[in-house]
Amino acid sequence: MTADGRTLRADARAAPRRGGGTWQAHWETWRPYTTWHPALLGLAGALVAGGSSPGPLAVALLAPVLGWLAGHYLGDYFDRDLDAIAKPHRPIPSGRLTPRAALTCGIACVAGSLVLTIVVNWRTLPVFACAVAGIITYSRLFKQRGLAGNLNRGVLSALAMVVGAMAVAPWPPWALLPAALGFALHDTASNLIGTVRDVDGDRAGGYRSVPVRHGTATAVRTAAVLWLSAMVAVGVGAVVADRPAAQFGGLALAVLVGGCAFVVVRPGTVTPRRALRSHEVLVAERMLLAGVVVAGAAGPLVAGAVVLPALVSSLVMQARMRARHEFPADAGDGEDTP
Repeated sequence: MTADGRTLRADARAAPRRGGGTWQAHWETWRPYTTWHPALLGLAGALVAGGSSPGPLAVALLAPVLGWLAGHYLGDYFDRDLDAIAKPHRPIPSGRLTPRAALTCGIACVAGSLVLTIVVNWRTLPVFACAVAGIITYSRLFKQRGLAGNLNRGVLSALAMVVGAMAVAPWPPWALLPAALGFALHDTASNLIGTVRDVDGDRAGGYRSVPVRHGTATAVRTAAVLWLSAMVAVGVGAVVADRPAAQFGGLALAVLVGGCAFVVVRPGTVTPRRALRSHEVLVAERMLLAGVVVAGAAGPLVAGAVVLPALVSSLVMQARMRARHEFPADAGDGEDTP
C-alpha cells in the first residue's frame, strides 16, 4: 500500500456515514440506472433468434438482469477494500450494507438467474458458467490488470445477448455474432472510460489500470478506437438483419450520441468529473445501441416502445444518483486535471 493509500484509508475511516437505511443501500448497489442495459441486451438477443412467446422473452430479459445485479453485489464485496480507500461513502465501506449481506444477495441473484436459464434451455449452462466466472474474476483478478479487466466486462455484455438468444432457441444464431462482438467492444470502451473516472483511487489502491499505467489520454484514445470498432460491428450486423434499413438508421443516431461522449473527454480536458459525464453518455448510448439491434430484428416501433421508457428512466436515475455513488459528498467539483 502506498503512502497516499494509507492516507486515503485513514480519511475513509474518519469519513461520516452517508444517510439511508438498508433498503437504500441495496438500491444504490443495484445501480438501477444501468439495469435496463442487460434487459435490453437479453431482449435483443432473443429477437434476433426469432423469439416471440411471452414466457421465454420474459426469461431473456430477467435472467441477464439478475446476473447483472449479482455482478454489482459480488463486485462490491470483492472491491470493499479498494472502495474503503477511494469511495468510503458506498454501501459496504460506509457500514450500511454488510459484506455478508452483499455476498448472500450476489449468490441469490446467481441462483435465480441459473434457475431461469436452465428451465428454458439446459444448453445455456456453459455460457452461464462463463458469465459467473467472468463476474468473479473481474474483481479478483482482471480489474487490477489493465485492459484485461475492461475486456472482461465487455465479454459479459456479449454473453448477456447469448443468454437472451438461448432463452428462445436451442443455440444462438450466427446473425447474432456481429451484434455480440459490437457490445463486447462497446462495453470494453465504456468500462475503460470508467477507469479514467477512478484513476486516483485505483492508483492509491495499487490497481494497474490503463490510465494508471499509460495516462488518461492513452486510455481515452484506446476507448475511442474500441467504440468505433463496436459501431462497425453493429453496422455489419445490419447487413444480415431482417430490417437492415431500421438498424442502419438507428445506428446513425447512436453514433452521434456516442461521439458526444468522447468530445467531453477530448485531449486536454480529461478530469474525473468529465470522465463520469462521458460514461453517463455511453450508458445512455448503449441503450440506444441495443434498440438498434431490436429495430433490426423487430422494427423501429417495437424498438421505440421498449427503449424510450427505459432510456428516460435511466437518465432520471442517473441525474439523481450517479454522481453521489461515484464521488464523496465533499469531493468538490473534481475539475482539476489529474
